[in-house]
Amino acid sequence: IGTAVALGQLSEDVVKVLVRVQNDLFDVGADLSTPVVEDPEYPPLRVEQSYVDKLEADCDRFLEELEKLRSFILPGGTPGAALLHQACTVVRRAERSTWAALEVHGESMNALTATYLNRLSDLLFILARSANKEV
Repeated sequence: IGTAVALGQLSEDVVKVLVRVQNDLFDVGADLSTPVVEDPEYPPLRVEQSYVDKLEADCDRFLEELEKLRSFILPGGTPGAALLHQACTVVRRAERSTWAALEVHGESMNALTATYLNRLSDLLFILARSANKEV
């Protein structure tokens, strides 16, 4: 995501979303590294539904500007789109790993982390399509 922001020649609106997402990902990492326990000594940082809601709102907003997909698309196009497709792939991999960890660790993990990663990969795909539309 940082590479896409630095080199992708993306719109200011897209960059603002991506910078927010980068900050959110620190929270996701903190949540994943802190087991869910009853009555913790210090309240841990947790991904909440509002994180997911923001991603869904971003998806809806950027999707409004795009034509409906009628077939599969090949990753690539503009440098920004290619980097966003790559970020999408990395996030999908992280999502699969998170779901696998949830199967093993269950209640000791916050399932919203996996939901967040799922919506983030959707958003990155939409933003990649949007980056290709802008040329």
